[in-house]
Amino acid sequence: MRTIGLIGGMSWESSAEYYRLLNELVRERLGGLHSAKCILHSVDFAEIEELQVAGEWERAGEILAEAARGLQTAGADLLLICTNTMHKVAGQVEAAVSVPLLHLADATADAVRARGLTSVGLLGTAFTMEQAFYRDRLAGHGLEVLTPDDEGRALVHRVIYEELCLGVVREESRAAYQDVIGRLVAAGAEGVVLGCTEIELLIGEKDSPVPVFPTTRLHAEAAVNAALHAALSARHSDSPGDDRMKQ
Repeated sequence: MRTIGLIGGMSWESSAEYYRLLNELVRERLGGLHSAKCILHSVDFAEIEELQVAGEWERAGEILAEAARGLQTAGADLLLICTNTMHKVAGQVEAAVSVPLLHLADATADAVRARGLTSVGLLGTAFTMEQAFYRDRLAGHGLEVLTPDDEGRALVHRVIYEELCLGVVREESRAAYQDVIGRLVAAGAEGVVLGCTEIELLIGEKDSPVPVFPTTRLHAEAAVNAALHAALSARHSDSPGDDRMKQ
């Protein structure tokens, strides 16, 4: 099993979900007492959020790149940035290390295409919805990406930072998100990308008339697939059935 390096803390609420999902998925795949081999570098989100608001993305990228170097030195074989928004600096992080970075938008796009969909609504922070770095990555996989109107984007962003990042889950906010989703579906969205790792604390399949794509889970699944690929291949080749096939 390869070791997964997590650049987390943005927020720690969603990083806790990453840790839970990684361990549950490994246990499902390998059984028994197996759990994920992982290393977490958790940053101070207040510092990162200030840099986001100030538009100092290069400095924020330096902080995450330094975290990535530390994770590689500690033994990580692959890396995850445990937040959609900070994939804006994915290039800086990739340039700082020699181990692979699994891009969250790629894992998400693969899941959307596997369902046969070509048009998705995107919910996330204002940075993710309004800037090109994430939408263009999805579009590069052949997807049409729709975002809420100005009012909807402001609502989605506010709930993320003022509620979900603080662990607050309100029914009123769930209803408001459902209304935003409904408008995206009316505009042609065949599915909805939950493009902020905290949104999964609020919205699930039952809250949407079309498929939702939970980016935290999809990212964790991609990481476990990568981490276990060699281990599962070795286990398969060592099975009695394979020995008979070789004979």
